[in-house]
Amino acid sequence: VPAVASLAALTTAVTAPAAAGDPRADTDVIVAYSDAAAAERAVAAVGGTTTRRLDLVDSVAATVPADSLATISTSAGVRSVTPDGTVRLKAAKWRADTDENSLYSVEAGNGAQQVWNTKDASGRTVTGKGIGVALIDSGIAPVEGLTAPGKVINGPDLSFESNSASTRYLDTFGHGTHMAGIIAGRDTAVKAGSEADPKLFTGVAPDATLINLKVATADGAVDVSQVIAAIDWAVAHRNDPGLNIRVLNLSFGNDSVQNARLDPLSHAVEAAWRAGIVVVVAVGNDGAAATRVGNPAINPYVIAVGGADPRGTATRTDDTVGDFSTRGNATRHADVLAAGRSVVSLRVPGSYIDTNYPDGLLPTDKEQRLFRGSGTSQATA
Repeated sequence: VPAVASLAALTTAVTAPAAAGDPRADTDVIVAYSDAAAAERAVAAVGGTTTRRLDLVDSVAATVPADSLATISTSAGVRSVTPDGTVRLKAAKWRADTDENSLYSVEAGNGAQQVWNTKDASGRTVTGKGIGVALIDSGIAPVEGLTAPGKVINGPDLSFESNSASTRYLDTFGHGTHMAGIIAGRDTAVKAGSEADPKLFTGVAPDATLINLKVATADGAVDVSQVIAAIDWAVAHRNDPGLNIRVLNLSFGNDSVQNARLDPLSHAVEAAWRAGIVVVVAVGNDGAAATRVGNPAINPYVIAVGGADPRGTATRTDDTVGDFSTRGNATRHADVLAAGRSVVSLRVPGSYIDTNYPDGLLPTDKEQRLFRGSGTSQATA
């Protein structure tokens, strides 16, 4: 969904003469007239130059010596002389706490911020610390919010970009990094206990570890066999030191119509579930008319996630199922809904999504590090 910029105001700043100590230095002015020809003669008489006519406001723009303003303003046919200022378009600075689609707002609404301030039976705050989330996607870029030591651990790169050091593990598509930010992003400036600071970027489980299992290339395409290989690796290495993979995020799917008990990808996610991993899968973006959720969300042992639409408000009472979210049928549909409309997460400059969908940029984000994305992918993360 395109980001919308609001131009708040036009502000005018008056420029000083080009050289304050030189009375003959040139300066730009707007000369209002009652007689256009007379005003132009007055400008010429002091050695100035008329640069353009501004007939709409009965004026001319001119460049004149700085010490000639009084002379021009008292000339016949001239009503006033005004320094020509600089006009800047100013959009209101983006604020996470006033954007209903920011992670700050999403986390306030889904209870994450309250959970961060709770302690478990061992007295630890619940921020995902010690939990590994395997992200099978298009890779993870080392952008701010995902650069803390130990935040991202690279598993095998199973994509067709793995042969090049310039693309290995990295996110040339832009999808995986967006998901990674939602799941466990955390700006380096976020201090313990201040995860809910709206000035900083914080994912839903800010202390979780992300295991980067790259399968997709810059066009977002990937073979089912590659995904199954990544799931296999996650299951085999789930208890490795420093990993503790307890969650598997699959923000994708295919339109296979094979029975869930026979489909290889469905079989793979069920095997991961039987190994003790929570598998979270997007239902798909085929809308209300679609009566079959995507695969492997079709498998009853995974958490199938649909996308909610906040309808432009921070309150939850008016939220609806997003028109993009696959509805499914009475037998298999979304188990839960999560925010999926225009969700703000981390951007990968120069990636496929970044280049081809510039409307996702936040014009009011001065650092240009954030990007909006919609779909059950975001909801799953």
